[in-house]
Amino acid sequence: MHPTAIRATSLCMKVQTLIIGAGAAGMMCAAHAGPGVLVVDHARAAGEKIRISGGGRCNFTNLHTAADNFISQNRHFAKSALGRYTQWDFIALVDAHRIPWHEKTLGQLFCDTSAKDVIAMLRAEMVRARAELWLDTQLGEIGHDGTDFTVTLTRNGRDQAVTARNLVVASGGKSIPKMGATGLGYQIAARFGLPLVTPRPGLVPLTFSDERFKPLAGVATPARVTAGGAGFDEALLFTHRGLSGPAVLQASSYWDEGDPISVNLTPGTDLLGALQGHRHSDPRKALTTILSLYLPARLVDYLAEGLTLTGTMADQSDARLATICAALADWQVTPSGSEGYRTAEVTLGGVDTDALSSQTMAAKAVPGLYFIGECVDVTGWLGGYNFQWAWSSGWAAGQAIRQGQGGS
Repeated sequence: MHPTAIRATSLCMKVQTLIIGAGAAGMMCAAHAGPGVLVVDHARAAGEKIRISGGGRCNFTNLHTAADNFISQNRHFAKSALGRYTQWDFIALVDAHRIPWHEKTLGQLFCDTSAKDVIAMLRAEMVRARAELWLDTQLGEIGHDGTDFTVTLTRNGRDQAVTARNLVVASGGKSIPKMGATGLGYQIAARFGLPLVTPRPGLVPLTFSDERFKPLAGVATPARVTAGGAGFDEALLFTHRGLSGPAVLQASSYWDEGDPISVNLTPGTDLLGALQGHRHSDPRKALTTILSLYLPARLVDYLAEGLTLTGTMADQSDARLATICAALADWQVTPSGSEGYRTAEVTLGGVDTDALSSQTMAAKAVPGLYFIGECVDVTGWLGGYNFQWAWSSGWAAGQAIRQGQGGS
């Protein structure tokens, strides 16, 4: 605020529904919540995480979306919303707006042109629903007068008091703080007595304090990475700080600090049979040379000392080859930590689903209060699942508000 500006408070503005957060879930809810909706966000543009997602192409859903693709203390909670507003429903919306899209790997759907197309689509849906959007707006005190929620907003240097019959929290999690992410949703939950499942970074690169993989930075290879009993077959990327790539990001959501992860560097390959064949066809070639046909040469060189990868193929017995193959299929390493919220794509944990209705996303103990999207303890796998949760949970809350359901 300019030092000479005079702060004034307008008369109280009344709305039916106030939505905090103009991201994926908030805009989706606004499009379905009926009349009298005001959406507010501290950012200068709506849908900023949508804009940067998928390399600017927005991986907006996944063909294989099911409740099993989500992490929550209550693994059944997401079934209702996901089952009533599906990936096919969102695809139909995208098609209705004539946004071209394509499928990449593993059912991931991306815009052909730009993630901005999805933002424009959601904004158009909000305009059609006559929902109002206030950007660059700061949130102040939140209360409840026994009938309505009372909120103080600051916009254009002026305080504005707002009362709302319904309050929807769609403020996201703590991931990517440079985009303005905060723990606001958790603070609001605490304000109204709702319990939290401790938030932590998810879909995040894992780090090693000794920088052991620094010599391999930039090397990528197919792998199966397993943590907490969940394994994922995708690319593994070595970095200066540790391990990244889709397989590691996926496994990170199941990893607990202090636990090892298992890396299978030869998934789907009968490496033992192949090496036995090379022993007959290439007996004079070095073992490392042959292994480099199946793994990046820099990685083979890195592993050579620890696994004693010496001698020619003719020198290797069946037992020795079996030992090497077993070590490559279950390479155990223990990360010291993760890169944290700075690079995490999502936040695990959040508002405890036991406190919410799976049908409406409403707080059971506070009529008219809703939590949707990432701030809830529902976290999807990498690949469009988290956006689908935003669409589905936002739709569920919007439908409940429009129909006057709420409750549990």
